Amino acid sequence: MAQLPVQGATVLLREAVADDVPAIVALLAADQLGATRDGAADEAELQPYLRAFEAVDADPAHLLLVAVDGPDGADVADVLATLQLSFLPGLARRGALRAQIEAVRVREDRRGGGLGAAVVGWAVAEARRRGCALVQLTTDRSRTDAHRFYERLGFVASHEGFKLQL
Repeated sequence: MAQLPVQGATVLLREAVADDVPAIVALLAADQLGATRDGAADEAELQPYLRAFEAVDADPAHLLLVAVDGPDGADVADVLATLQLSFLPGLARRGALRAQIEAVRVREDRRGGGLGAAVVGWAVAEARRRGCALVQLTTDRSRTDAHRFYERLGFVASHEGFKLQL
């Protein structure tokens, strides 16, 4: 999808494939909140993630992306970052299309070097390219580092969000 220059190196941003799912799950589980709700210790625990991947992959309104080292990005084991970008049509804002960014994760040893900004920047540019009126995301209140990161990228904490666990 894109070659991103990050700290003098090239990182490939591409659509995830099924073989990337274990690495993506590991990124989700390596997070302060994901550690309590994500992870797959064996093949059986990986199955719900693979089913979810199939649903996301089959729907053109959703992109599950991974960033990998090098211009060819052949090594699925070396997933450095991930995010999901979804396109949501709606009637509000005169029928505007929105982009929703979810599950942004950067491998711990690659944080602070511009990779997250490059990946989110690509997602914002893709939303513009597709004619979206806005890009939205949510982040847990406890993630103060993430709040500062998104604010540096120009995002504004403009709404109060609510969730209902089912």
